[in-house]
Amino acid sequence: MSAYVVGLVEISNPEQYREYMKHTPRLIHQFGGRFLARGGEMVALEGDALPRMVLIEFPSLEQARAFYDSPEYVRARKLREGAGRLRLTVP
Repeated sequence: MSAYVVGLVEISNPEQYREYMKHTPRLIHQFGGRFLARGGEMVALEGDALPRMVLIEFPSLEQARAFYDSPEYVRARKLREGAGRLRLTVP
């Protein structure tokens, strides 16, 4: 069954975050994932607007975890440290 990684991102250092983003699309694809939503304008239909949102589909929870725990993504995450706040969840 597919697994969906939901990310809420608050970027404080866009330049540093862009460096991190140079690596993630390739790694997501490598683990069978694909972006369903990635940034763009957020419109609040009710309540407060959320920060930047990312939605990634993986074929399974196991593949989503393999991506997140992979040595390549661990290195990429280090590029992101201090560039903002990121919350990732798999509902």
